[in-house]
Amino acid sequence: MTSLAPPPAYQQIQEHVDGYAHAFDRLRQAVGQVIVGQHDLVRKMLIALLAKGHVLLEGMPGLAKTLTVQTLAQTLSLDFSRIQFTPDLLPADLIGTQIYHPKDQTFYPKTGPVFANIVLADEINRAPAKVQSALLEAMQEKQVTLGDTTYSLPRPFWVMATQNPVDQEGTYVLPEAQVDRFMLKINLDYPSREEERMIMDRMIEANPNPPQAVFTAEQIQAAQNLLRQMYVADPIKDYIVDIIRATRPQTSMTSSDNLRQVQSYIDFGVSPRATLSLNLAARAQALLEHRCYVIPDDIKSVALDILRHRITLSYRAEADGLTADTLIQRLLAAVPAP
Repeated sequence: MTSLAPPPAYQQIQEHVDGYAHAFDRLRQAVGQVIVGQHDLVRKMLIALLAKGHVLLEGMPGLAKTLTVQTLAQTLSLDFSRIQFTPDLLPADLIGTQIYHPKDQTFYPKTGPVFANIVLADEINRAPAKVQSALLEAMQEKQVTLGDTTYSLPRPFWVMATQNPVDQEGTYVLPEAQVDRFMLKINLDYPSREEERMIMDRMIEANPNPPQAVFTAEQIQAAQNLLRQMYVADPIKDYIVDIIRATRPQTSMTSSDNLRQVQSYIDFGVSPRATLSLNLAARAQALLEHRCYVIPDDIKSVALDILRHRITLSYRAEADGLTADTLIQRLLAAVPAP
């Protein structure tokens, strides 16, 4: 059986991973001084930030999405910008425009709020498609063009977009091609009874102070670069590919009865972008767990958030009341892990 642990040459990488992992532990403690609960959300946000991926967060209003992102930005010493998406928003309100100065008869760039390290696109599905496209272009290219000049966005650059459930009034369904650009889609639920009591006490009576900065922008970029130096054994790489291909009924790698049953509920599987995202997110999860190498549990812990918004369910799945999460869990159970 092939070992999943790295060779001795990775000892130095492990030392660097330990250093960053301890710092991220302190960061999560700092966030926890302001935010009650949401430990899983903070972990997934850090995974996306480390993997240079963007997040689509779906949940009802009032669940501290904005406060969580703002608090995280404070602990990272990064610039934070919040953009409220509305039906009358224009692309120029997002990326900026050129202002004409009659005195010298020239145009000057006026950059928009997207020029920040961390951008919260609040209720992205309340704006029309052209505004969403303007943001997603910035996410993909990490740059914005105003007139004849292209401007690079700050580094690191990370977008967290929130959306209300699509059955609420005044929302637009995001096209699949746009949703695919988000590395993770996180579904946020209500807090527990104990957490809600703590929220009430902390926010009304305690009035918590802003957290202290733990990271700088340069340290975040160094951690992002370290991610690509971590060890991923060949069986783990094969496992990632097997999971991805198992979502595609047309290119199944096995005739397992359990897998065929899952695939019968899927019309279209995920793209190779999901393969890259699953690899990088698993590396980030391993780093947060103080390891310089990936194990199958790392992949399973991020698979739902990587895949749930990328598979297209069949009408049969909807008729049987099956969700993407249920099918992905069955798929993971059907694909053998190394």
